[in-house]
Amino acid sequence: MSNRHTGSTFGGGMSSSDANQDIMESQNNERISQLSDQVSLLKNLTIDIGNEVSSQNNMLDDMGTSFGNTGDLMGKSMKRLGTMLQKTSSKHLCWIVGFVFFVMMFLWWMMTSKN
Repeated sequence: MSNRHTGSTFGGGMSSSDANQDIMESQNNERISQLSDQVSLLKNLTIDIGNEVSSQNNMLDDMGTSFGNTGDLMGKSMKRLGTMLQKTSSKHLCWIVGFVFFVMMFLWWMMTSKN
């Protein structure tokens, strides 16, 4: 009589195929855990990007509104200036041009004197 074993066994009565399965299962569980951590990081990063995009969109909307208001103000000012130039005599126009020239020269002098 011979005692032949079809599979080798380890100390706890576990066959080698069972041990291999346990090792593979623990490796798979470890990889699943790592993958889960990476997915969690990506999810948080995506949420942060979404929040930043929303914040920047709000800022751009505010800037667009501000520029629109400034454009309207400039348009109204130009319209008033055109109306004033049509109604005033050439003497007033010369005074306005002289005043603007004086202000520009004064600002230029202030900027160059600081340097």
